[in-house]
Amino acid sequence: MERVVRWSRLIAVIEPLYPTSGRVGRQPIGVPRMLRMYCLQQWYGLADEALEDALYDSQALRDFVGIDLSREAVPDATTLLKFRRLLLDNDLTKALFEEINAHLAEQGLLMRAGTIVDATIIAAPSSTKNAGNTRDPEMHQTKKGNAWHFGMKAHVGVDAESGLVHAVVGTAANVNDVTQAGALLHGQESEAFGDAGYRGVDKRAEAQGPQWHVAMQPGKRRQLDLTRKWARLLDKAEQLKASVRAKVEHSSTTGGSSRPTARCWVRPTWQTSISSPTQGAHVSDS
Repeated sequence: MERVVRWSRLIAVIEPLYPTSGRVGRQPIGVPRMLRMYCLQQWYGLADEALEDALYDSQALRDFVGIDLSREAVPDATTLLKFRRLLLDNDLTKALFEEINAHLAEQGLLMRAGTIVDATIIAAPSSTKNAGNTRDPEMHQTKKGNAWHFGMKAHVGVDAESGLVHAVVGTAANVNDVTQAGALLHGQESEAFGDAGYRGVDKRAEAQGPQWHVAMQPGKRRQLDLTRKWARLLDKAEQLKASVRAKVEHSSTTGGSSRPTARCWVRPTWQTSISSPTQGAHVSDS
């Protein structure tokens, strides 16, 4: 990551809004180290306190961040929380995401000829055992398969050639996938791919432009009579569409297009947060 990530470009996005003390003495921890801590947290899926502990335990992580325990302590969990809130409150996560995509495009990694759309559920605590005795009002429940899930959804647009995430939208979990498809297009693609949850997307005004390749409903596909030539051709076409959509399974945002992720860190102000400077973004709160 030291060689791959253009740290100077990301730091330049944050520094104009990063506070300085203006006083003689100990200064706030600089952007370079806070950004590296933030990235480590996203890459390894660590809570604030867990990252603090990991930095004390791992010399390799301290070297990456630039912390020398002989001269200073590891920034505490509260400091990291404040940094994450700074990014979200100033919409800097979106700016970072755009900077990452610009860099990927410059390197020829985002081909922009096709987009795969997908959504994944991000679970949130459903318990009402809290100060307000209520669930988070911005979270909702939805049924997937035979199970109910409470939380939000991360909708992603993935480059069909490279598998890199180029768009992220966050909504409540009960929002239908197809309603967000248009927001996941960058406008330059000629083709777009989605699973059966996107049936009817080609009729939506906001999703016009690319040729859509949407999966057949699983029940209908199982009913195909594969002794018939036309049915075998149709089934082969479904296999080809699935092979393209499989790239979304490797995106850092979803962690698997059909599996709910472990947690939702913050209330969904529906902002995007950098997950990996080389692989895309992750929907987060603070």
